[in-house]
Amino acid sequence: MVERVIGACDGAAKGNPGPAGWAFVVADGDGVPQRWQAGPLGRNTNNVGELTALQQLLLATDPAVPLEVRLDSTYTRDAVTKWLAGWKRNGWKTAAGKPVANQELIQAIDGLLEGREVTFVYVPAHQVDGDPLNAIADKAASDAARSQEAAGGTAADLPVPEPAPSAAPRVRRASSSSSSASPSKSASSSKRSSVGGSRTLAARYPGTCPCARPYAKGDTITKVGSSWGHPQCVAAHA
Repeated sequence: MVERVIGACDGAAKGNPGPAGWAFVVADGDGVPQRWQAGPLGRNTNNVGELTALQQLLLATDPAVPLEVRLDSTYTRDAVTKWLAGWKRNGWKTAAGKPVANQELIQAIDGLLEGREVTFVYVPAHQVDGDPLNAIADKAASDAARSQEAAGGTAADLPVPEPAPSAAPRVRRASSSSSSASPSKSASSSKRSSVGGSRTLAARYPGTCPCARPYAKGDTITKVGSSWGHPQCVAAHA
């Protein structure tokens, strides 16, 4: 018997509201992706995308098997773990007496959670060393929002997320006591990793450069045209 499954869900809206989509990834108990699904939502909000992604994940998984849900939406997490009981007591009104937004979706999720063992785990989005399942769900939801087409598949054809932007290094300002430092030393302290002015970073996932040659996880990559690839290929695709 399967002890548990791990799922990640995410929603996206290009504009809020704007073209929206949802997606989820289902992995085994070790976090290895097994299958994924995504769908369009027309013009909608990001919160509707997030809630729909959770609803679809619950519908697509066995209610008899414990489920760990990873999500980057504090709104979705808090709606079903903190606020839901109060909303139900208040007749689906907020503390301010206003109707609860997205009530029908939240009610549907409430029904799907009934009798299930579900654990919610918040994971920050768009982190260099972030959760890989969340990154896949984020990419699939964004693609569905842009294309407004449904998609899905197995571990063999997972969406490949673009590398998350790394934080720019903090440059320490020279104090008056260090104003006599040599120009070469001052320049080296603020030097940034770049190729012709483009930022480079370590690939979080393997991929293929526009030159058609692959790069591995951990390889140094940079923007090559509208995609990512080898730094030495920048000039050829300028």
